[in-house]
Amino acid sequence: QVQLVESGGGLVAPGGSLTLSCAASISIGSFYVMGWHRQAPGKERELVARILSGTNIEYADYVKGRFTISRDNAENTVSLTMNRLTPDDTAVYTCHARPYYRNVDYWGQGTQVTVPP
Repeated sequence: QVQLVESGGGLVAPGGSLTLSCAASISIGSFYVMGWHRQAPGKERELVARILSGTNIEYADYVKGRFTISRDNAENTVSLTMNRLTPDDTAVYTCHARPYYRNVDYWGQGTQVTVPP
């Protein structure tokens, strides 16, 4: 069973930064896609950023220029560095992965990011 464990969430002032990390229980080279989604209260879950085939990176328009996704193959982690945070970024951020060998989506438990007004 693949496990994804997030860390790094918390409370941060507007304009501040946070880095989230997602640790996988297997080699992240096994994943076709690995990335981050978020869900704010009362809203649907939405894509934040993802890495496809290990190299192609996609960002949601609302985080371009502020967030950076990266991977560490040695540590089997994917990180999301978030800068210039605003209250609109308040959400539960969840790590997602889909392996090459199986058409199944794996999700972490989520980590709360709160940016107060």
